[in-house]
Amino acid sequence: MFAVEVRDHIMIAHSLPRPVFGPAQGLHGATFVVDAAFFTADLDENGLAVDIGLATQVLGEVLKPLNYQNLDAVDQFVDKVTTTEFLAKYIFDQLAEAVRGDRLGPGSRRICRLKITLHESHMAKGWYEADL
Repeated sequence: MFAVEVRDHIMIAHSLPRPVFGPAQGLHGATFVVDAAFFTADLDENGLAVDIGLATQVLGEVLKPLNYQNLDAVDQFVDKVTTTEFLAKYIFDQLAEAVRGDRLGPGSRRICRLKITLHESHMAKGWYEADL
């Protein structure tokens, strides 16, 4: 299996309004470093798994609507607990849609798996990974 992984980041605000989250129940900010890995079983005629430029561009487009937002006020997240894991799956779904829409160029059709990792800090990260 081959993979290309690209990175970006988002800065968000949100609350996690359940007792299990302790002080994070209140509104707070978070900066997530976001890694997106695109997996293929083979390489194209140019020796590429995925076009890194297009992967970087599409990840940025997916993250842009989240950046500098209070997720508590974003319609699609109302009544959702926007944990790191939840956000990783959300980003996965958006990137999977981009792959199905051939937004990563001709190599889109060869992408068979995605892994989205959100780094909360230097000590903690969460991810969602699945086949397409």
